[in-house]
Order: sequence, then structure tokens, then C-alpha cells
Amino acid sequence: MTISAARENVIHKVNFSNPRSFSTTVKSDLKETFFPDDPFRQFKNEPSTFRKATKTVQYFLPVFEWLPKYGFKLFQYDLLAGITIACLAVPQGISYAKLANLPPILGLYSSFIPPLIYAIFGSSKDIAVGTIASASVLLASIIEEAVSAKDDPTLYLHLVFTATFFTGIFQFALGFFRLGILVDFLSHSTIVGFMSGAATIICLQQLKGMFGLTHFTPKTDVVSVLRSVFTQTHHWRWQSALAGVCFLVFLLATKHVKKKKPSLYWISALAPMVTVVIGCLAAYFCHAEKHGIPIVGHLSKGINPSSIQFLNFDPKYLPYTIKAGIMTGFLALAEGIAIARSFATIKNNQIDGNKEMVAFGMMNLVGSFTSCYLTTGPFSKTAVNYSAGCKTAMSNVVMAVCMMLILLFIAPLFGYTPLVTLSAIIMAAMLGLIEYEEAYHIYKVDKYDFCICMSAYLGVIFLSMDVGLMISLGLSIVRALICVARPPISNLGNMSNTQMYRDIEQYPSAEKIPGVLILQLGSPIYFANCTYVRERISRWMDHEQSTSDSNSTDIDHIILDIGGVTAIDMTGIGMLTEVLKSIERKGINVVLANPKREVMEKLMLSNLVETIGKDSIFLSINDAVEACRFNLRSSKKQDVGDDTDNVV
Repeated sequence: MTISAARENVIHKVNFSNPRSFSTTVKSDLKETFFPDDPFRQFKNEPSTFRKATKTVQYFLPVFEWLPKYGFKLFQYDLLAGITIACLAVPQGISYAKLANLPPILGLYSSFIPPLIYAIFGSSKDIAVGTIASASVLLASIIEEAVSAKDDPTLYLHLVFTATFFTGIFQFALGFFRLGILVDFLSHSTIVGFMSGAATIICLQQLKGMFGLTHFTPKTDVVSVLRSVFTQTHHWRWQSALAGVCFLVFLLATKHVKKKKPSLYWISALAPMVTVVIGCLAAYFCHAEKHGIPIVGHLSKGINPSSIQFLNFDPKYLPYTIKAGIMTGFLALAEGIAIARSFATIKNNQIDGNKEMVAFGMMNLVGSFTSCYLTTGPFSKTAVNYSAGCKTAMSNVVMAVCMMLILLFIAPLFGYTPLVTLSAIIMAAMLGLIEYEEAYHIYKVDKYDFCICMSAYLGVIFLSMDVGLMISLGLSIVRALICVARPPISNLGNMSNTQMYRDIEQYPSAEKIPGVLILQLGSPIYFANCTYVRERISRWMDHEQSTSDSNSTDIDHIILDIGGVTAIDMTGIGMLTEVLKSIERKGINVVLANPKREVMEKLMLSNLVETIGKDSIFLSINDAVEACRFNLRSSKKQDVGDDTDNVV
């Protein structure tokens, strides 16, 4: 009696329909990879050409999706949120521009044009556009390899604009070609380690401003930074240090208030602007420079001048500008998209990563033409925007209008801002980005992820930011390759009085089926792991045979649950064919259960289905087990009949 005789008792049948054509398969895979939201179906279902055109425009320009429904009620919330984040944008813009060794006015320019561009192309309702500290330092560290900001500030500035241009091209290309999946290679552990390391270095670099130092190392590793600070103790200025400590304590106190009472978020949001105003007044009336406290210096009136003529494509500097553009762009995308998705989840909204890439790319591309440097969605400003009750991207427009008014009328007043004030603002912001609690949580949950996190952190603080990021990214890829090369294969048993089958190592109460070995394959089968899969199946068979005693039933059937095998290549099919033949030579029947559509098509096209037989492929493990039990009972009856005939 064979398993085919038992299929009449099995209700559910496996679908053996003809495999799809190659073009259909490729089209389906590309569609799922690049257009999972299936916008074309939305366009096709519209009754008129005008509606199709409208839906197309709304899909590619999200502003036309929410603007027609916009009203004064929503504007009330966005107006308050926009003014609040504008108050935060001024001190942050000036501070982060100094981190990038750029004129402070560029920080204000970068909070005017890019938010307007994002309001047109962005899909997030919560993102507040601006510069970020980590990308500012990374940008400076790479461009400094080509030219010093002190020795040739004009060339340095032009290279920053060029790097921003390449950032825009890179980000836009990723979004246009629907390559948002690349950002997922930056794991959570990598981002936590990198951001914490960058925050640590940035905090230490602010000791220059806190102590009023004029000469400082351009390097970003912790050894060079600390050496630069403590070899110049004779240049420390107590006046600057005292002012810096006071400002820092004030800023940290407002953050503590926000933590204790989230409804008072506005106190923490306005604190940096209050600090700047107090610092400007003190510097103006007390002549801070005479007391060893340097100030920002002259800030000119007027909105963004054109910078397109300053883009430098000299082959001598292209390697540096392209490297800076891609690395900072990748980092900015990872942070911006992660933040957008986090806040969208809270509001139960959806964020299209590819649209965000296009939006970031466009605002950096246009920004490079209008005297801006790299911008994205900073966490601090976005959190304030969310807490202030923003409803749409109109809050970015309000912020841009506020920045325009500041640039046109009162920008020179911020030139009196003491550098120590900016250092205190940066330190207060960066201390919140050193996520030691999250790192400890990662350590408790996954030790390998903790190693990835720490490799990023230690690489950033002891080597450089780009090297630390690459080391951590490399370890993440190695881990992914290990998971592919060593897929899990479990021995399943039946949970009593159920049709569920679970791993007997995880559930010791699961009962083995007499005469049946059930193995679950838990990942795609590729050339990289097929040898391991073959050896693992053999080891499970040997293990079952070696642990069987005189009262145990020998293995007569092996059920391979391939429900977790989402794909298989030719090497995997060849390996599976060899395994089936090897097992059958031992007199053991092989049964497949729960095949995926893609895998079934490959098995049919390779004639493996004909080799094993359609009657040996089942829809579920339970169906396969029942068929094997029926076959075992039939075999025993036949053996008993044969014995009776021999006796007679």
C-alpha cells in the first residue's frame, strides 16, 4: 500500500495548476518589490481621464492630496506648531552650521527653502525639516580630508554645496527607482550605536566653545579631541566656562520639566531660543569679546542667495564630494524615514519610504542651488512639531515663512550670540541622543545585535564616523549572510489533542509520531545554504535512528514541511533531488507539505514533482501525517496477512 491510496481520505488538495510564465513572474516580483502600494490599480479604476490624471498628480505630489481638503481649523494647529519649531530652528541652525565648519547664516538658509520643498513632495504629516548634528560632523570630517575650512573657507564652502548636490541626486535616484529597501540595511542597532557615538564626539567637541578655545583639532576621534582640549589648559577661560555651565544647566532643567510633564513640552522647545536671546543681550551689553567670550559674528540680511555657480566638479575633489554626499545622504535618509515612520505609527498613518526619498532628494538638490547644506527630518524638531499638534506639512511652510522674516529683518541681531551658548545648546541636545538605556536593552535581548551596536559606537569615537558606520554595517551584513547560510531546521511533534505541530526542543510536551520524522525547513534554499540543509537533514535522520530503542518504530516516512521555504534556486532543487533519492534508497518514503506557490512552480518546471509524485505532496502537515498513518496501518495489515499465509 502506498501513500497515494490514502489521498482519497484527504479533503484538501494541493494546487498543481500550470506555472506562470517568466514574464508574469518577473512582473509580479518587480511590482511587489518596487510598487507594493500598487498605485497603477488605483489609477485604472478611475472612471474618467481627468480623475486618473488627478490621482496620478496626487500620488507623485502629496501636497495636492491634502491641500484641497485644508481649512482654517487645521491651520490653527499648524500655525502654532510652525512658530514653535521656527523658534527651535534658529539656534539649532546656527549651532549645527558651526559643527559643519560653515558660516552660521547657512543654518538659517537651510531652514527656509528645504521645508517649502518638503511640503510639496513629502508624505509625512509630522516631519519638521532641518539640519542634523551627526550629518553635519560627518560632512565636515570628509570634506576636511580634501581642504581645510580655515585655510581655504571659500573652496570648502563650495565643496559642501557640491556634496549636498550629490546627496540630492543620490536620494532622489533611490526614491525614483524605488530602492527604499536599501535603507533597511541600516539596522536599529547600527543606528543606535552610530548616533550615540556621534553624540559623544559632538559633546566632547563642544568643550572648545565651553572653554573659549580658538585652536582645535579637525579630527573626530575621542583621543585627538581630548588631547586638543587638555593640552591647552593654559588657554581655558573661566568666564566662558561659567557661562556655558549656566546655560547647560538651564537647558537640561527644561528637558527634565518636559520629561516629568509632557504637556509642558513648549518650555523645552523655547529654551534654546531663550538661551540665545539671553546670550545675545549679555554679549551686547557686557561686551563679551573683551572678556574672552567669542561671538558668532556678522550675519547678513536677506534670503538665500544663489549658489549653483559655486558647485565644484573638479576631478581632484570629486571623490571627496561624492563620498560625503552618499554617506551623509544615506545617514540622513535612515534617520529621517525612521523618525517619519515612528510618528506615523502613533497616528496610525502610512509613510511611503520612496516618496520620502524623493522629497529629501528634491529639497537637498534645490538646497544646493540656494546656499543650503544637507537637511532631513531631525528627531528633536519633529518631536516638538508633533507635540505642538501639527496636522499637515503646512507647519513646515509656517516655519519657512518665519525664517524668511527673520532673514529679512532681524538676522544680524543673532550675530551677538556667544559661541559658548551654541555649545551649550548642542551639548544639551546631544546628551539626549546617547541611548545607553536602549543599548542595555539590546544587550539583554540579543548579544550579537549588541556587538553590532558597540562596534558602531567604538568605531565612531576611536576611529572616525564613516569608518565606524562601515564596520557596523559590515557586521550587520555578515549576520544576515550567516542567517541565510545556516537556516533553522526543526524536528516537529504533535501537540496533544490538536492538529498543531511544534518544535520538540521548544515544546518538550510535543509528541513524536511513531514511524514518522517531521522536519521543518525555515528559510529560502539557495546555493549558499543547500549543503548545510542536506547535512542537517542527514543528521536528524541519524539522530532519530541512534536514539531509537527496541520498542521504537523505525522511520518509515519523512515529512518535509517547506512552508517556510519562500524561494529555491537550481542548486537547491538539485540538492533536494539528491536528498529524496538518498532517503528513498534507504526504503523511507518522503513527503512534502505546505509548498509555496513560487516553490511549487520551480518544482514542477524541474520535473521534481513527477519524480516524487503528486500523491506525495500535501497541503498541510496534518494531512501528510494522516496519510502516513494510513499507509503504516495498511502496511501492518498486509504484513499480518502475509504471515498468516505463510503459517497456513
